Amino acid sequence: MQARDLLNYLREGHPVAPEAINGFAKDIGNGRVTDAQAGAFAMAVCLHGLDDAARVALTLGMRDSGKVLSWDLPGKVIDKHSTGGVGDAVSLLLAPMLAAVGAYVPMISGRGLGHTGGTLDKLEAIPGVRTQFSEEQFRAIVTEVGCAIVAPTSDIAPADQRLYAVRDVTGTVRSTDLITSSILAKKLAAGLEALVLDVKTGSGAVMQDRGAARALAQALVITANGAGCPTSAIITDMSQPLLPSIGNALELADVMRAFDSGQGAMVEVAIELGTQLLVQALVFYTEKGARDRLLKCLEDGSAKVKFGRMVAAQGGPENFVDRWDDYLSIAPTYEVLAPIDGYVQAMDGTALGQIVVVLGGGRQREDDQIDHSVGLSEIAPLGTKLRCGQPMALVHCHDTKRAEGAIRAVQAAIALGSTAPILVPLILERIVG
Repeated sequence: MQARDLLNYLREGHPVAPEAINGFAKDIGNGRVTDAQAGAFAMAVCLHGLDDAARVALTLGMRDSGKVLSWDLPGKVIDKHSTGGVGDAVSLLLAPMLAAVGAYVPMISGRGLGHTGGTLDKLEAIPGVRTQFSEEQFRAIVTEVGCAIVAPTSDIAPADQRLYAVRDVTGTVRSTDLITSSILAKKLAAGLEALVLDVKTGSGAVMQDRGAARALAQALVITANGAGCPTSAIITDMSQPLLPSIGNALELADVMRAFDSGQGAMVEVAIELGTQLLVQALVFYTEKGARDRLLKCLEDGSAKVKFGRMVAAQGGPENFVDRWDDYLSIAPTYEVLAPIDGYVQAMDGTALGQIVVVLGGGRQREDDQIDHSVGLSEIAPLGTKLRCGQPMALVHCHDTKRAEGAIRAVQAAIALGSTAPILVPLILERIVG
């Protein structure tokens, strides 16, 4: 089908054969489709949607528009993806945990933009760490260590890279079908044998409405399984940051503490994601077996060792896991004091993330430089009872005036009240294919 005919069908809301959608996606990648046609396609999909078969075809077409990796390793090749939120560093914990139990994790990750942080930015808070590698170097790290967390190269799903740029300027970013295909095209290009998705909802998430989060999770699971990759998802609550900190070096410090303690909300999410992933990849045949093994790799330190080996392989210090507090640069500390007596009833996670961006810890444009040392820490969790004048968080900043503005903004973003809030479970729903 010619591009013009396909666009006419989509504009009128008529079904289009999956083969035509697949070919159009590949043509976005090879340049046969113009920017105007790509924009018209995105708008038509945004307005009328795609059925399951067409969404699978779009995903596979974008995946196949570039390099698709294949592996010959003595273990399953698996990965996870999060839809994004504040204080979410699960990937840094989970990838080495999975490698410690014998899986291989070629994790192609992204950078932060807007109020959510990026996994690559957090990892690069470690001096010397690189995230840009050739395919040969990437393969060598995954083979030797069991996991690597890297940036995508230009030949991974180029159709997605081009379509995303068009969507950004045509007001078509918030389409479940296009979001689904964008996420999965890159993940499936990594040659995965299983995938698990963490779809977040709540005030600190990108997808704040629970119904919209559920729709996205279902679309992701249906599409990935339709594309031949066993996939499941969990919907997790992000009405507060997953870690008590927001900011690259600060979150990384909390990750290192989690390796030692084996406790906290981030560990709970990592164990749940890892359990589902290992079972669906048939690494373990029962959830109990998978869960017990993941917990053991934290207790015996093998996951932490894997993280240290990955850091060293990607250019970081050989002894990072033993002396991480010597390597991480943290900006000076300012206390945020509770303005009244009360319980922490709610917090605006998006506002907290934006505060860190203003401090210099995130990007407002893709080419902005990040200050890894700034952010928020020791954020009082929901339900905490505070007295007026007690610390409710810490601001880390190099400038006193900017810190004073951040303190006021944090006080406005965290609501205190006379009664304790009703807390919701961290794991809200599980969606399996």
